[in-house]
Formats: sequence, structure tokens, C-alpha cells
Amino acid sequence: MGNMGKLQEFDITFKDNKVVYSPGDAVSGTLKITTAQALLFKDIKVNCRGFCGVTGKMDDTAWTVEEQYFSSTLSVADKGTLKEGDHSFPFKFLIPASLPTSFEGNYGKIMYRVRAFIDTSRFSKDYKTEKPFYLLRILDLNEVPDIHGPSSSSVTKTFTYLLGVKTGTVVLKAQSDMKGYTPGQVIKLTTEIDNRSGKTTGTVVARLMQKVTYQTKKPTIDLRTLVQVEGAGVKADKQAEWKEQIIVPPLRQSSMVDCGLINMEYFIKISLKSPVVSFLLPIHIGNISVDTTSAQRSRPPPQTPDPLCSSAKPTELENSSRSEPSSHNQGPPTTTPARRPAPKPAPRIRVSTSSPSAPPAASPSAPPAEMDYLANSMPTLYPLLPPEYSTSTLPHEAPPSYAKSCSSNT
Repeated sequence: MGNMGKLQEFDITFKDNKVVYSPGDAVSGTLKITTAQALLFKDIKVNCRGFCGVTGKMDDTAWTVEEQYFSSTLSVADKGTLKEGDHSFPFKFLIPASLPTSFEGNYGKIMYRVRAFIDTSRFSKDYKTEKPFYLLRILDLNEVPDIHGPSSSSVTKTFTYLLGVKTGTVVLKAQSDMKGYTPGQVIKLTTEIDNRSGKTTGTVVARLMQKVTYQTKKPTIDLRTLVQVEGAGVKADKQAEWKEQIIVPPLRQSSMVDCGLINMEYFIKISLKSPVVSFLLPIHIGNISVDTTSAQRSRPPPQTPDPLCSSAKPTELENSSRSEPSSHNQGPPTTTPARRPAPKPAPRIRVSTSSPSAPPAASPSAPPAEMDYLANSMPTLYPLLPPEYSTSTLPHEAPPSYAKSCSSNT
């Protein structure tokens, strides 16, 4: 606000010190002004505005493209004189029902704020102040199409080694237990490596990644690794299954509904360092967890096992998928085979519906993880990542073991 001049206080306070709002809420509060001496003014206004701005330069606030969601202005006092002392002006604004969640990234922001202005006489100093607030639009993962079941994919890579003298093949398969998660939940990841060569593979790496696309004249893409875990390589002519867990940090939800300038995506990148091979498992991040009980109710009854594959157990991913080395889209394998020799049973994955590391609830108006996110990130109101994940790609606390997590969530 700079030099206060004749003002001792020029401040905006929200009712009940509320800083997190939802679409359709009313933002109400008080503009407080304390003058050291009488102040002539032409108008005192309070404005509530929501907008998005993007740029092609990092941390630049001179937006190249901007979209406005709403802007409402209230005149709280007409031309007159503010006498020396304290003055209070109440205000109230209704937030529209369809708005994107607040966001602050390297190349753009979705911001909501209340500003106040004092217009003075022609040759006097004008005054302005502002206060941002966080808008949270809840994403219920159960409303995302095709959200139930695991996310899975595979890739086959043929490569040469020993100076090109020999040729080998590696088959890399992976699946996450679900397609959607909330902060604090655990991603249970199962990866299979089939090394059909005479050379030991490099380490296998799983990364939880965030991709933010800013719609500038030439789209700007900000890609970052949030969490990274590694597993050992596989020796020549061997097969191995690697099970790992990733705790979902406090993250903004993946849906950017009603925002035309910023798009948010999350995925798990599975890769081998040698031979170089990788693929992506798209996932969603939301505020309300996937209801796995309804998914189980809607699941078709189990089919009678075919005699040709009667030895394959639903939970044995290696046995049930070994005959299909080609890539496939995310989602559970179908239980109705297109042709013989054998139908492939859908794997039964134990899904955690609780949040073992989620913080306790702080307010009924916002999800626990989101409130923890806000509390840990002040005074920056809506950063891209919370401080505990902004300086490292690894979690500060190791996730619990796979077996321990499964047993604790049953």
C-alpha cells in the first residue's frame, strides 16, 4: 500500500477471518479506515474480482492473456469527509456458482481478491488496499468418467548390446491400484520387468509428475517431478515384480473446469534407465475419494474359469498377463475375451479408501488436506506445491511397506 499519508489504518477483514470459500458463497467483511486527520474524498469503493492470467515468461505478472470470471464493485461512501478516528464500512459479495479453484504457478495464476479504493480530490493522493482469498471447488472423483479400476499399461523394447552384436527384449508392465486419489492416500504401484536378454537392466524408476499447460500464443508447458522412487534392475533372462508406494502430497485437483487458460494433469511415469524405455499411467487428483464399494457392487459376477487358464489366480498379475506383451490403454482388463485360448480374469486389487497420512480436519468448509495445504503455505496463499515438497523430489518420510499398508487399510 506504500505511504499511508493521512491514514493510520486501511485494511480489509473477512467475516470470521475466513479465507477459504466455495463457488456460490458470499464474501462478506469490513473495510476499516483510521485517519490521523480529516480526509476529503470523492468516493470509497470495494471491488471483488476473480480472474486468470498467463504469460510465457516465468514469474512474470504482465499477463499476455487474461480471462475474467467476475468483477463486482460496491460504493460504500459517497463524496464527503472522513473525520479523524476510526471508520468501518461493511461489504458483501456473492461469488458465482461456476468458478475454477485458486491456483498459482510459474507461468500463470487464478486469483480471487477484494480491493478497496479511496478517490480523493484532484491534487491529493489516492489510496488502495487489497486482500486475496482462496476459492476451493471440490472435485468428487466419483464424478470423473471411467474412474473405477486400476490404471495400467505396458511396453516392449527390443535393443542391442555388446557393441550391437547381440539383441535382446525387455517387457515392462505396470499398474496403479486406482485411477484417482486424494492428498494423503497411498498409490500402490505394481511393476513387472521381463528381461529377455543377456544383460542386466538398469534401475526401474516411478515418478509422480505434474503437467501444467498455459494457453499462451504458443502453449507453455511446466512439467515437474513431485515424488520419485527407484527399484533394482533385473538380471539377464530373469523376471521380477516390483511393488512400491507413493504417498500423494497435498496437491491441487487435476480438474480445471471453467478455466480456459490453464490445464492441469497428473500421471505416473514408469521407466527403465537401461535400455531406455518408459510409459505413462494417467491419474486424477481430487478432494473426495473414489467410492470403491459402489464399484464392487456394479462389477459383473465372476465368470467360471476357463480350463485352459484354471491355474491363474486373479491376484497373480504375472501369470494372468504374461501372454500379452503389447501395450494397452489404462483401465482394468476385460473379463470377456475376444477370442481363445483363455479369458483373462480382472485382477482384484485391494484399494485403500482411507488416508493414512491425511491431516486432521481443520474446518468444515474445506477438506482436511486442503486446509493443511493452506496452513503450511502462508503467507503465499495458493502456491503450486506446499513447502515440504518444493525443494525435493523425494518424500521426507518413507512410505509404509506395501504389506503393512494393505493390512492397515483392510
